[in-house]
Amino acid sequence: TVKVVLGFIELGLALKFLSKADLVSKTFFLKRELFIALWILIAIGLVLYLFGKIRFPHDDKKPKISLTRKIIGFFGIGFIIYLIQGLFPAERPTLQHLSGILPPINVSYLHKEEDGILGMHPSHDYFEAIEMAKKENKPLLIDFTGYGCENCRKMEEFVWSEPDILPILQNDVVLASLYVDDKELLPENEQTSIDMGNGQKKKIKTIGDKWSLFQQINFNNNSQPHYVLVSPEGKVINTPVSGYMPKEDFKNFLTCGIEFFKKNK
Repeated sequence: TVKVVLGFIELGLALKFLSKADLVSKTFFLKRELFIALWILIAIGLVLYLFGKIRFPHDDKKPKISLTRKIIGFFGIGFIIYLIQGLFPAERPTLQHLSGILPPINVSYLHKEEDGILGMHPSHDYFEAIEMAKKENKPLLIDFTGYGCENCRKMEEFVWSEPDILPILQNDVVLASLYVDDKELLPENEQTSIDMGNGQKKKIKTIGDKWSLFQQINFNNNSQPHYVLVSPEGKVINTPVSGYMPKEDFKNFLTCGIEFFKKNK
């Protein structure tokens, strides 16, 4: 019984890792709703097994349904009910406890490409974004992120989407999301090798390599998410912040930097 239950769990985890590969490769085949539907099917199979409605070759013909199996089965039913809400459109992201595990909200059958992320269309190139910041005379928020970064998705879905945060991101800054795990190859003339000192060389072949090294060299950091506010001239405005954080901490980081920029521009 334990082996069969773990088998169902492994199927669910396999989908999680397949989703990460799908995102990094930019195939976007495993949409959010498809992922949730497959997890629901796996959970239904597990519940039916726990209650003895389906059997496998090595099971007893009349298995004894222990209290433990019943309890886990009822938890499975609750999990199915919880997942179902993710199949329907909502004003704000749902399934908060699975944020970062599920495909992001913009990889969805219900999402149109022109909708962007929460209505925003971040630049994915720092140099394009800095020119935009000069043109609009706004600070640039650099978001070092990754397709496989769970905390990045949690920040986007449950901090960025807050009603007192989203307007700041939409109106007061230029946003650049730089993916450090983007496996798309750079043009051949941009592929190079950087001498890191001590005889170490870093090969730059992909877009992710480029932004990962850019983060390490300029900000002495390689964690994601990592947020940096810079002026249109590229100068760091206030202390960068990293990782998943409460809404108030992120809001303070933004407002502090934006107010300082406005006073000194």
